[in-house]
Amino acid sequence: MTYQLAIQNAESAPEGSRETLRQVGQTYGFVPNLLGGLANSPAALHAYLALAEQFAKTTLSAAEQQVVSLSVSAENRCGYCVAAHSVLARKALTPAQIAALRDGSSLGDSRLDALAAFTRAVVAQRAWLQNGELAAFEQAGFSRSQALDVLVGVTQKTLSNYSNHLIDTPVDTAFEAARWTPAVRRSA
Repeated sequence: MTYQLAIQNAESAPEGSRETLRQVGQTYGFVPNLLGGLANSPAALHAYLALAEQFAKTTLSAAEQQVVSLSVSAENRCGYCVAAHSVLARKALTPAQIAALRDGSSLGDSRLDALAAFTRAVVAQRAWLQNGELAAFEQAGFSRSQALDVLVGVTQKTLSNYSNHLIDTPVDTAFEAARWTPAVRRSA
């Protein structure tokens, strides 16, 4: 079932979203469909952007942030965000690592594998972690405070993933080459 909401632009969006969409368009040369969809609710648009700003300020490296973003998006089966982050991650991860995150296999780096496993566990288990999952995260060199940094990324991506599911957001041309479809569709 599709719940398509309009993909807004700086002229059609509610007043509280217009200036933000103008700024995004000027900065990136286009307004990603995710942001155009979120613009239907100025609160949703600004919450997502505020979370993105805070996630960028965490102690996780750019590569680690992309591991979190791709792990959450794949676990939540969000084709739009997996495609977008597959393109964005090219600055921080190798093509093989991106492919591994898309299919849930090993990245060939024990620290990043631990981060991906921890992130997927947080999403799948709603952070009710099983014995040893936090310990494995720490044994890979992450601190307990970084577990909270991961939660910031999980929160940001969950907002975008669920919004994309609701909106049925079309993949932007900029991300089309990285289109992704989950192997198994979850029933509602």
